Amino acid sequence: MVAPTKGSDFFQMKSKTKTVYVCQSCGTQSPRWMGKCPDCGQWNTMVEERLEKPKPGRAGERGPTEPILLNEIEARDEDRFATKINELDRVLGGGIVAGSIVLIGGDPGIGKSTLVLQMLRQVSDLRGKALYVSGEESPGQIKMRAQRLGVKAEHLYVLAETSLDDILRAADGLQPQVLVIDSIQTVYTPELPSAPGSVGQVREVSARLMIHAKRSGIPTFLIGHVTKDGAIAGPRVLEHIVDTVLYFEGDKGHAFRVLRAIKNRFGSTNEIGVFEMKEGGLAEVENPSEIFLAERPKDATGSVVVSSLEGTRPILAELQALAAPSKLAMPRRTCIGVDSNRVSLLLAVLEKRVGMHLLGMDVFVNVVGGLRIDEPSVDLGVVAAVASSFRERPIDGQTMVMGEVGLTGEIRAVSQAEMRLKDAAKLGFTRCVLPAANVEKMEKSAALRKMELLGVRTVEEALERLF
Repeated sequence: MVAPTKGSDFFQMKSKTKTVYVCQSCGTQSPRWMGKCPDCGQWNTMVEERLEKPKPGRAGERGPTEPILLNEIEARDEDRFATKINELDRVLGGGIVAGSIVLIGGDPGIGKSTLVLQMLRQVSDLRGKALYVSGEESPGQIKMRAQRLGVKAEHLYVLAETSLDDILRAADGLQPQVLVIDSIQTVYTPELPSAPGSVGQVREVSARLMIHAKRSGIPTFLIGHVTKDGAIAGPRVLEHIVDTVLYFEGDKGHAFRVLRAIKNRFGSTNEIGVFEMKEGGLAEVENPSEIFLAERPKDATGSVVVSSLEGTRPILAELQALAAPSKLAMPRRTCIGVDSNRVSLLLAVLEKRVGMHLLGMDVFVNVVGGLRIDEPSVDLGVVAAVASSFRERPIDGQTMVMGEVGLTGEIRAVSQAEMRLKDAAKLGFTRCVLPAANVEKMEKSAALRKMELLGVRTVEEALERLF
């Protein structure tokens, strides 16, 4: 075998091909491989990719534009249509906006494909053609799932394809009312040599789908995989490209699923939609509070009802705590559904301001139903539940607790207190312990006249009212 000479085609091809190592978590580029990404700190995420110069003409696909005076722009309402799935419409801000691009993320098996398939059935029945593109399943597999869900749409088209050019060609020919890509990590463009799902491919494919959606007016839904940390796999730039980011949350051990808006250019980011996974697919939960409180035990220590405001909807949930003597040198602090750092702060307040000796106790806090609450209005509920378990004294089952707790032991006011109380009154609650500042500013309506409002200013006063 003759060794290649310096001027041969082998060396010319080798010199033209340049490689770069790209972090699959944040997109950072490095000329050499590193075990740990210097930007995001993730291990073993640097993958080798070929570096090529971008082809000219991409930036001008929509033609040149000129600056326009703000006062000369015509204000018009968004072209929006409802899916008739009320919980989904609520999170989207009232329905699907024409030309928008929506990213749906969630754990594997949480119900993302089920949700979009049920949505496409509604849209195709109401609006006409809809296109479901799958890069992970064959048409036969999709048909089996559709039969299980009872989906019999006459205008729903299915395409098993991973090439972006072929997908866009099919969408231009069909002109569907909604386009769904399941999932974005399986789609590739031949313009880039890297594998599907890599940073470069996800970024390029998403950008071209965004341009296509804006140009054609076809709303596009992208389904994205989620990493172990709960973030959408691929570069973070993907969340900046799309108009709306929805996360599908829930525990596989529970039947309830929560659809939460993380970003929404056409609506509120505080809204959530609640679904229940059943044999025939996802069913809407119109009154989540009633479902979450359905199996609440009576006269049990460590149990209290709290109110969390999710967008325009107050949700009542049961919060449980268990304080038990520990045999460990460092007692355990386990929290499910609430921030563990916040719980540690509240335990320190009980220790310092109330004199409750919790240093030698294991403390477990859980929000029943797989719900996650990040609002500070449940602070007083955590304090009450821990104190109830520690003192072995139950809290009245018709009492709701809400309020933010400060480091000095004071109880601070919460937002939309009257709305929360009206929702609690509908479910039969007759008593509420809440911040005194909220009681002073509240005008009792007819719905609240039968409810006893106990205003408190400190943690000690709240525990005296409760026990």
